[in-house]
Amino acid sequence: MTTPVCTSASKAAVPATQTLAYPSFASYVKARQPVLLRTARSLTANPSDAEDLLQTALTKTYVAWERIEDHRALDGYVRRALLNTRTSQWRKRKVDEFATDEIPEPEPVPGGDDPAEQQALHDAMWRAIMKLPARQRAMVVLRYYEDLSEVQTAEVLGVSVGTVKSAVSRALGKLREDPELVLAR
Repeated sequence: MTTPVCTSASKAAVPATQTLAYPSFASYVKARQPVLLRTARSLTANPSDAEDLLQTALTKTYVAWERIEDHRALDGYVRRALLNTRTSQWRKRKVDEFATDEIPEPEPVPGGDDPAEQQALHDAMWRAIMKLPARQRAMVVLRYYEDLSEVQTAEVLGVSVGTVKSAVSRALGKLREDPELVLAR
């Protein structure tokens, strides 16, 4: 048998011996806000919308705070409020459609490359990196993709800094000579 999380019962119905996990709404929000914000971000594409969604759900929780009997189940209550609020927002959204004779073309972004070309370059770069010996590949990935310093890379791989410098230099030379990457320059 489960205990209801929220009822319309008055304060008098709550046993005096019950200990609350969070003595106040403010302490609950302070302790759980980062976790709840991650949940809200998983429901929306925009971080600002996620913050607004969480704020709305917390407002609903604050209004019901005195009626919530089991404060150990607050996360579930707030998550349900997040989901219900997001569903309501989605249902109420207004989509404007305009019929036209011509399909509008997006304005070209100055200095922006074609996303397909960027993806092709990205794929070519990874193919070239995969051709490197394992040790050089590890050093290049740690230095340039993980953005570690030469000292940090040396510590991770258990080699000297000079070894990292020379191996990365040789690896970059091989990448410069790769025929797939010549077209990108």
